Amino acid sequence: MTATLSIDPDVFLDEQLAQASPDLMRELLSTFVNALLSAQADSVCGAEYGTRSSDRVNSRNGYRHRDLATRAGTIDVAIPKLREGTFFPDWLLERHRRAEAALTTVVATCYLLGVSTRRMDKLVKTLGITGLSESKVSEMAKDLDDQVTAFRTRPLDEGPYTFVAADALTMKVREGGRVIKGAVMVATGVNADGYREVLGVHCATTESGAGWVAFFRDLVARCLTAQGPVWLVTSDAHTGLVDAIGATLPGVAWQRCRTHYAANLMSATPKSQWGWVKALLHSVYDQPDAEAVHAQFDRVLDGLRDKLPHVAEHLDEARADILAFTVFPKVLRRQIWSNPNERLNREIRRRTDVVGILPNRDAVIRLVGAVLAEQHDEWAEQRRYLGLDALKTARAALTNRADDHHDEEVNTTLITAAISQ
Repeated sequence: MTATLSIDPDVFLDEQLAQASPDLMRELLSTFVNALLSAQADSVCGAEYGTRSSDRVNSRNGYRHRDLATRAGTIDVAIPKLREGTFFPDWLLERHRRAEAALTTVVATCYLLGVSTRRMDKLVKTLGITGLSESKVSEMAKDLDDQVTAFRTRPLDEGPYTFVAADALTMKVREGGRVIKGAVMVATGVNADGYREVLGVHCATTESGAGWVAFFRDLVARCLTAQGPVWLVTSDAHTGLVDAIGATLPGVAWQRCRTHYAANLMSATPKSQWGWVKALLHSVYDQPDAEAVHAQFDRVLDGLRDKLPHVAEHLDEARADILAFTVFPKVLRRQIWSNPNERLNREIRRRTDVVGILPNRDAVIRLVGAVLAEQHDEWAEQRRYLGLDALKTARAALTNRADDHHDEEVNTTLITAAISQ
């Protein structure tokens, strides 16, 4: 005689898990994932952990710890390492697979080419990639290159991209039998829904006007301005970059990055005076409206002309560049007066510094492109960078300003024509 269950086990378990605290959920998930990884590693080895067997083909050699973001929170995942070859659970770490695999292929390529052999030997052992053959590295690289190429050439159809930021990083690359400092150009933007996007990445021999023009032309060709104009580009004051912005995005406003300009101003200021000069500069940005910003800027110039005339001249020459944000609503200023790519650059550096000197340009695009694609996916799941109401207000204000400017141009043309007659 079989007993009749008074409750449905599936329903009961579902109710208990729904009522459980986040800590319990994280603990259960962590235990389950790590147990599954251990079982999968045992299957690869041909025998259970710690047992002797004639069927064993490999053995375990510690763990690599990785953080895994889940709906229950971030959990610590212990990925088993093998004494020969690699064990990498693609089914679990799919989101971070591109950047990790890109770093693996770049380091392994350097190792196989004999680049800094002693240092690379330590790196590959740390990453757990000893035993990778040249054919395996080539296979991984081909898969990554296809993903990065698709990401870099995708159509930019989430516009209009009202705000864009551009910056460049220098990296050491082997080219033509020597080590050069290549330039990696990166552009990000805020799409129609207020989320940040990585718009593109380009590698050039140097950061030049020609390189920036080619980069921005590619963005335009991929429909950067198809859904609407770009109103503002934030960047440093590199001459080639500023000229390229004007040549490829006519009519766009340019904002000089607050962080970059502060570094430029600091180089022109005596070290002992920088503290209060920096405070004066920040006081300009903290004003409530455009009129107050310009009034405070004038007061700062008046206070500096007698004591530090060179600093005052430096500020006065950069006035239009660093105060371009004043035409935008206050709620947007903090996001647009500084280049938001600074934190992104640090993440790229964190990955590329592991390698030091990259073997070729393909390796640069593969590694940096994979990091950017990974960051792009994370931004899509985070909170909006700019609120929809703020974006709507900004676009309306900018459209009205553009219409007024157009009317002024039309009136000026008519008056000129009347006078000439």
